Amino acid sequence: MPWIQIKLNATNENAEQIGDMLMEDTGALSVTFLDAQDTPVFEPLPGETRLWGDTDILALYDAEVDTETTLAQIKASGLLSENFAYKVEQLEDKDWEREWMDNFHPMKFGERLWICPSWRDIPEPNAVNVMLDPGLAFGTGTHPTTALCLEWLEGIDLSGKTVIDFGCGSGILAIAAIKLGAEKVIGIDIDPQALLASKDNAQRNGVEDQLEVYLPQDQPENLTADVVVANILAGPLRELSSIIKGLVKENGQLAMSGVLDTQAEDVANYYRDELHIDPIIEQSEWCRISGLKQG
Repeated sequence: MPWIQIKLNATNENAEQIGDMLMEDTGALSVTFLDAQDTPVFEPLPGETRLWGDTDILALYDAEVDTETTLAQIKASGLLSENFAYKVEQLEDKDWEREWMDNFHPMKFGERLWICPSWRDIPEPNAVNVMLDPGLAFGTGTHPTTALCLEWLEGIDLSGKTVIDFGCGSGILAIAAIKLGAEKVIGIDIDPQALLASKDNAQRNGVEDQLEVYLPQDQPENLTADVVVANILAGPLRELSSIIKGLVKENGQLAMSGVLDTQAEDVANYYRDELHIDPIIEQSEWCRISGLKQG
């Protein structure tokens, strides 16, 4: 059956409270939060400046829901402004898993690295092939930020090196690094599900013995690596800059993504005191910042 989706705009401060209200008071079946800057839901009109908050909320309802009543409940909650922005959409019913599988093809990064779903034939058996299926954690190679990091890893010499994947998600970068020649990779993530996904994907690729994963509070003391890659977001890259810089050995290399073109120079400035920053690379409004730690 089809579904009704209502999109609202909020701020980081009130989004969670609004989400609770949508679930408890209006009967939403699910609530999703999106970064309004990274994934804009509300398109401003020509010449119009967006003055709304920084978090978009997507609430999913049964198709039989009375949207006028639901919107009245949202308004009556007092959690949003009198003239709050919203959109109502009908979503057709699909076999979403089958649709994703039909549209997820092997992807090539650089000259020799392929990311391949298990249900597709491997295009180049003699290339560097990472087998990765969609799962619980972020990272399949389809997003520009992941692609930028994969291309960077494919373009540097990883032979015999230790690599840290800071914010490892699905483990795609960690596994690619091992298959590209890294001797050992350490994956760090705040989400236990990400660590499970990384280990599962490493096992699927036969490289589990070369991958260690840790929650930040459990990682070894004085941990450093020859190469560090951090595909997270601009905010954490700024807030954790001293920690991330401390993970890079002298004369080691660092690459970061999850940064919009409007954020890149500001983020890079947090690292220039210890690293020589390369020219920033942009793809579809997303950027990669890389550099060499000065000895």
